Amino acid sequence: MRAALIHGAGDVRVADVSDPALVEPTDAVVRVVVTCVCGSDLHPYHSKPDAEEGDQIGHEFVGIVEELGDQVAGVSVGDMVIAPFAYADDACDYCREGLQTSCPNGGFHSGAQAEKIRVPQASGSLVAVPGDVDQALLPSLLTLTDVYPTGWHAAVQAGVGPGSTVTVIGDGAVGLLAVLSAKQLGATTIILMGRHTARTDLGREFGATHVVASRGEEGIAEVRAITDGEGTHAVLEAVGHMPAYEQALGAVRPGGVISRVGVPQYEEAPVGFGSLFRHNITLTGGPAPVRAYIEQLLPAVLDGTVEPGRVFDRVIGLSEVPEGYRAMDDRESLKVMVDPTR
Repeated sequence: MRAALIHGAGDVRVADVSDPALVEPTDAVVRVVVTCVCGSDLHPYHSKPDAEEGDQIGHEFVGIVEELGDQVAGVSVGDMVIAPFAYADDACDYCREGLQTSCPNGGFHSGAQAEKIRVPQASGSLVAVPGDVDQALLPSLLTLTDVYPTGWHAAVQAGVGPGSTVTVIGDGAVGLLAVLSAKQLGATTIILMGRHTARTDLGREFGATHVVASRGEEGIAEVRAITDGEGTHAVLEAVGHMPAYEQALGAVRPGGVISRVGVPQYEEAPVGFGSLFRHNITLTGGPAPVRAYIEQLLPAVLDGTVEPGRVFDRVIGLSEVPEGYRAMDDRESLKVMVDPTR
């Protein structure tokens, strides 16, 4: 089969690799219907050491079940399934508590930018889509594998609810879907910090009440001006770089919450008296336990109440994946969807 492999920084290639096979009785083999390039895929795209053989990459996919191990239940061959980017047994204490990303029998997918993929812990991970699936819904279904529940997780962890004021830092797919999530949860003021007009325009359609294009101290001052000098109850940080964290510190109000879902590209961050402790600010967030949210978010996607798939602005074939990485890295595309049949 064909698959995308990353050989080093800026070096993604498509090559023939062996088809996946069942290894454990809890496995499934899924034919990929749609996959995509994630903003977090750009981190290894920037920094991965050179490797002659390359590693398969990609963690978001919707597909059709082709094979099942004899201990898999809950899905059948032929089902269209949504796969969270983290697989889990959905049976341990952590999974029962809605923290599937900490499952001791779990892990994270790699290799979804391909024609097929092996899925460990299929019973606990895969969610079958009911009925005949309208192909027009595929982009929105694909967001349920990562970026939509990640935005939702940011808002839930921050305690966003009716009347909340919220700042969202980052106008990538996760940031925009954090805006959508905050709106769904009842926030009344949603400030989107981003500087790409096409993206922030979509953010306004998703529910942003204000857009702040400035960064650093200037951007913080604008947020403070919008909120009568107070800052917002919640700051949803969807970037992962230190300047975004510093903006979050400046934008949050006393007693508020900073919720980080951008993968941190730093090891240390201010958490002491002058940053968090003095004003009773909570720091939360982490990798979204997507499996905990899919069934809650799926009905509104299926009936068209929400359209998170609007974050996809380009569709390519598998052979074009290297170009998809370049387009996202150069900010030419917000999020690139991949159809392996093209």
